[in-house]
This record gives sequence, structure tokens and C-alpha cells, in this order.
Amino acid sequence: MPACDRLRSVPVTIFDELACPDRYPRSSRYDPAWLLDLDMGPNPLWLLEDLARDLDLRPGMQVLDLGSGKGATSVFLAREYGVQVVAADWWIAPDEAAAVFADAGVSGQVTAVRAEAHNLPFGKDSFDAIVSIDAFEYFGTSDWYLPYLVGFLRPGGQLGVATPGMTQEVRELGAIPEHIKELFGWEPIAWHTAEWWRFQWEVTELVTVTSARLQEDGWRDWLLWTQAVAEHTGDWDGPQHNRQAVIDLLAADAGEFLSFAMVTARKH
Repeated sequence: MPACDRLRSVPVTIFDELACPDRYPRSSRYDPAWLLDLDMGPNPLWLLEDLARDLDLRPGMQVLDLGSGKGATSVFLAREYGVQVVAADWWIAPDEAAAVFADAGVSGQVTAVRAEAHNLPFGKDSFDAIVSIDAFEYFGTSDWYLPYLVGFLRPGGQLGVATPGMTQEVRELGAIPEHIKELFGWEPIAWHTAEWWRFQWEVTELVTVTSARLQEDGWRDWLLWTQAVAEHTGDWDGPQHNRQAVIDLLAADAGEFLSFAMVTARKH
């Protein structure tokens, strides 16, 4: 059984943990150490490769990678799909991201910019596609954000988002589950079901949602990634959350509430 499809039962290396050719053939070609050094959250290449199955990305397309972090997803987009990428992030300096792109040999395809998601420095109809991996929960949940964002898409352009999700809405549960709240506080208020996202987007009548689903075993991928980061860095008290606490939470939750929402749409 591939390492990515099971919880750890015997000692294995981090490289074994991140080698999942049956499930993620494209991502498995990338150096795990390179990817771990760019860590800013759950395995971004697994999320992007899964999401891209619901998109139609073709060579030469202009793609905005919104919330691109340290650049792993932008490298992947350029190499795997032959697209031209604008890597936009608020927290990572453009020169830091540009160094990653140069080392990866994609400087000719990827441009790094510093941009805040509510004040994007692009013209109308600039992109054929916009993707956002493990970032949209921070800026995309308000009612007016989708109408703002689709203005940067050309007619027929695609939008794809992979974002932490819940199997049930917090509003329906009446509260954030205690074991999740204890670690993440109020943050999961912004983690929605796939169907919540479907309605939120389609009610605008600006897009047609082409796919809205929870990632299969998303909690398990998240768990294995957190284990790998902790082992790679030797730091079990990570900068965002205690990594051992995240591991314990995900193992206990086992997908009862936690996953990733994978949502794609086309602009009318």
C-alpha cells in the first residue's frame, strides 16, 4: 500500500511519506526536501494536482496563483501545465519567490508580485485561470469577494480553489467542535463544506461551478505532511501550531469533520 494511503505503522523516511505515485504521479517527481523547505501549510502539490484534475489548464494560458507562498505551486503550474504564471502573495517578498523560480528553471514563465488579495494590481480580464491553494479561507469567504475576483478572469476563464473544509457547517453544528477549537480557535469559522462554496459562488450568477467536493482522505494527507515537516525540520513546536498537537488532532478526527474543499468554476 502506498505510504500516502495509510497512517504510519512502521518507521519510514520522510521521502517514503511523500512518494505517492499512484495517487499523485506528478507531485511524486519532485524532491521532497525541496518541497519541505518551502513549507507554509499542508502539501501544496498534492492539493494542486488533485484540484487540477477538475480544471482544463493548457500551455500558454495566463494563470494567477493567488496566495502563492514561497512558490512551490507556481513552479508546479509552470512545469506541469506549461502555463504563464503570476505568483501573487502578500507575505513573501517577490525577490525571495523569484529566487525559487530561478533555481527551478522557470523564471521565464513565472513572475512574482507582492499583492494583497483585496487590492490586486491587475487589469480587467487579465487571466485565463486563477488558482488558490490553501489560502482562500483567509480572504475569499465574504459575499462580495467572488464578484471582485472574477473581474480579473476573461470570459470562460476558470477559477480553482483548494481550502480547508468541514464535512458539516459550523453553523449547523452550533459550535466549532471542541477538539478543533482547542487548537485552531475561531479560525475554522472560515472552513466550509463544498456545498457551501457551490452555493456561495453560483448564487452570484457570475460563474458556473464545475466541481465542488471534499478531497478524499484530505485529513490523512494533512496528517502525513505535518509528520514529514516535523521530522524534516526536527521542530515539533512549529511556528503556527504545535505540530504534535496538529498530528494528534488529525489522527483523532480521522475525517469526521476535517478535510479540504476542492471547488472549480467557469466565468460566464
